[in-house]
Amino acid sequence: MEEITTELFGTELIDSTDLIQLVFRFLFNGVFLFILVRLLYYPSQKRKDFLFTFMILNILIFFISFLLSSVKLQLGFAFGLFAVFSVLRYRTEALPIKEMTYLFTVIGLAVINAVSNKKISWAELMFTNMAIVGTVFVLEKLWLLRHETQRMVIYDNLELLKPENGERLLEDLHQRTGLRVTRYRIERFDLLRDVANISIYYFEDGNTGYQKAAGGDDDDED
Repeated sequence: MEEITTELFGTELIDSTDLIQLVFRFLFNGVFLFILVRLLYYPSQKRKDFLFTFMILNILIFFISFLLSSVKLQLGFAFGLFAVFSVLRYRTEALPIKEMTYLFTVIGLAVINAVSNKKISWAELMFTNMAIVGTVFVLEKLWLLRHETQRMVIYDNLELLKPENGERLLEDLHQRTGLRVTRYRIERFDLLRDVANISIYYFEDGNTGYQKAAGGDDDDED
């Protein structure tokens, strides 16, 4: 009697043990991803574009890491992938510091949940995920109670962009937008059109205090 094979081109059609492990780890990763991105990040930032990016990127890295982890590249591969994606920047706009931190975190979750082996217990894995998400929760919801929002505007009064006119610029932005802008950052000038791209920052709770920002790199901190 001819033996029935479960292989196709030398590859098993199905490995029930590995399939169950993949599904379980994917759901496990998905729970913490949802808490981190949908329940913690999105309510404070309201950025659907980053919400989409974080979720898709996490899922893609999870599957890549999990499916390739069996090729005996676990540690080196994980760190390599982690390093490559953690320095990712979009060509259309520089990634703000806070979004970069969330990006780094969702990549970390995907790699941790995908490539952890039998030497790491489920209790350790659960604690690691809870520690990461818990820290973000404490910082986002309990410690940093006031959420600073960033918006990009195209500004046409280049005279007010001079350093000595900072207070006048903040007042003008308030008059035009109705927002109590606390600080700003000049992103780029377009001298052909006499306009500039400015990132403005304001608190959604109606803060009325002004804080001039000179536009240095440290102005990205939320």
